[in-house]
Amino acid sequence: MKRTVRLLRIIMPFIAISCIGVFVPWGIGCAYLKPLPDTVQEQVVDAVNYGLDGIIVYVDQKGVEAELYTAGWNNRKNQVPADPQALFKIASISKLYIAAATAKLVNQHKLSLDNTLADYLPELVGRIENADQITLKMLVQHRSGIPNYSDHPDYPWDNPPKNRGALEFVLDKPADFKPDAKYRYSNTNYLLIGEILDKILAYSHHQYIKQEILMPLGLNNTHSLLSEVDLDNVMSGYYVGYDDDIKYNDFTNPGGSMVATAQDVGVFLRALIDGSLLNDDEQAIYSSIYTYEHTGLVPGYSSIARYHEDIDTVVIQFVNTSGGNSWTTSAIAYNRIVRILRKQSHPLSLVDHRVEPASLAASYSLDGQGKAAHP
Repeated sequence: MKRTVRLLRIIMPFIAISCIGVFVPWGIGCAYLKPLPDTVQEQVVDAVNYGLDGIIVYVDQKGVEAELYTAGWNNRKNQVPADPQALFKIASISKLYIAAATAKLVNQHKLSLDNTLADYLPELVGRIENADQITLKMLVQHRSGIPNYSDHPDYPWDNPPKNRGALEFVLDKPADFKPDAKYRYSNTNYLLIGEILDKILAYSHHQYIKQEILMPLGLNNTHSLLSEVDLDNVMSGYYVGYDDDIKYNDFTNPGGSMVATAQDVGVFLRALIDGSLLNDDEQAIYSSIYTYEHTGLVPGYSSIARYHEDIDTVVIQFVNTSGGNSWTTSAIAYNRIVRILRKQSHPLSLVDHRVEPASLAASYSLDGQGKAAHP
């Protein structure tokens, strides 16, 4: 038995390497298997060496001054280096802000989690299946069964439609499943929540988010729409195999439209978690309906915003490359950064919190470019 165990210890690394060679592109396997560098900055530079155009990382460890790390290009054509203060399309990370706004309005009794889509938007009865059974809570939690408009094969990513234009891709279509039967990520849910908020408030939910969330936290570099900012301040976006800068693509639908700096997203996430944004009642509501982390992906941009409780650290990562193997490379880089921070926090610990490549590749929430599990 002992001999068998020793033999397995010898051959398993070679089996793992062989599997990576078969199932994962070799460059990604190398990025994952190479020795962990000593510093976050070294890892950020290394990520660019594996095909990412530019990367920004924000690290906020409790009790330590927050730090920003960059590598690669802000603008590849003009060879402008990555700027830690650049604005970035945060895509579905926007859903955290809408969920927080929803929790606040529920606490104010302006919304009810038990009211249905039919109650709030009666004109959609007969156009969205089960509208009279889908509650606001199901929309927030992606348990409505409403198809994802951006999964439609004809969805025009090069000229994204706005609000009801996007909704047309799912109207009169069968539900994916019965309400609350299971979880499936759908951007349509948050498009509809945005419409509900606008109707209840009688003004734009973007303004509500600015007044109730952004301004109290001093987040002056967070904006609801690309049209609100100077495009010169926005990090360029690139798609593998396509040379042009695609930052001019404008995604306006609720839950995917916001632009912000990495630092602003990190400050928001810390405040959302530690109770400095929401009061106790609002926090309880939020905790019952949504997650405290998110990822985002639109053409040219991928982002990760997570809190790591074991080291009390918020880590935000922005990468201005999409397509090809860029997401998996980005996810591996993020995981390695977290491992570096854990080793720095617990230098004597023998525990290596490694996430396997297959898990990394499946752990993001797409903005409509495929099927994925919510973090």
